[in-house]
Amino acid sequence: MSTNTETSDPPARSLNPSDFEYMDPNALSRFVTGTGKILPRRITGLTAKQQRRITKMIKRSRNMLLMH
Repeated sequence: MSTNTETSDPPARSLNPSDFEYMDPNALSRFVTGTGKILPRRITGLTAKQQRRITKMIKRSRNMLLMH
């Protein structure tokens, strides 16, 4: 079976928060409300370590004016 690269989907991005970077505000926006508040662990379903890392990345992204 041959695959046509023109019609195939791009590779799926990892949904693992440890793979995110602060330079990607679109990925980090999943963990922020519409008003800019960081979502708590009970809503995001992250581990404590992942939540701390996401929080640091969101704050770093805000400081660099990548996120509002």
